Amino acid sequence: MPTVKPRTYDPVKVRAALTGQLDAIAAAVRALDDAQLALPTRLGEWRVRELVAHLGMVASWVPLHLHDPLPPQAPITPLYWASRTRTAAAAINSTAVELVAEQFAGDAAQVSGELDRQIGELWKALDSDAGREPGRVIPMRFGPMPLADFLVTRLVETVVHADDLAAALGLDAFPHDRFALASTARLLADAFAVQVPGGAVELRVPPYAVVQAVEGPRHTRGTPPNVVETDPLTWIRLATGRLAWADALDTALTASGERSDLSGYLPVLG
Repeated sequence: MPTVKPRTYDPVKVRAALTGQLDAIAAAVRALDDAQLALPTRLGEWRVRELVAHLGMVASWVPLHLHDPLPPQAPITPLYWASRTRTAAAAINSTAVELVAEQFAGDAAQVSGELDRQIGELWKALDSDAGREPGRVIPMRFGPMPLADFLVTRLVETVVHADDLAAALGLDAFPHDRFALASTARLLADAFAVQVPGGAVELRVPPYAVVQAVEGPRHTRGTPPNVVETDPLTWIRLATGRLAWADALDTALTASGERSDLSGYLPVLG
């Protein structure tokens, strides 16, 4: 069975990308009015207000938990995090509802101000001695994780939910940071290869990722018999359940070969 070699992510580039991604999100939230905060999203019963509250939680995790004691287990990886996210859906929804009641219940100016505050606290935490400590490990929902790896998961969260925000507001796309988009596409492609191991299908997400997955005959040279290719944002939407396979096929997605229908294996991230 083929294995997926864990990628390494440059911490400096991750920090810069997270800065760019959160700056763009904060700017978009500052432009919202009260009516837009009440708009529905594609995330069940969440309105834009709950989505913004969740983004606040994404930003605030490090400052709230940087000094927490660590559980007695080995650190987890971003790939393990990706495999576990769907198990936390109920808890995440409950947290968003609580945050709206406690911190995001005000008017649009108060909501954007709270998000700005939480993002500012994140930068303070990362600029502290503890936040700059090499090898620093932070507790998270599924176990302890090196802080540098944890920030990669924040890139995924901010890319996925910025796209949710754009969809709720009727925008075609969000101005994602390029490195954040690349990191998200790669992590989700790697997670797919881990969750559906094999070598029968080659998944291509140019220019960022190529992985082999799905049990079956493995090709060794030439053009693979089963190929799926799509752009990064379409792949991210498929991998997170925001877009159905049938709705992407032959428009933003090409699939060739008898094993190339991946619909039964998606989504990757819950």
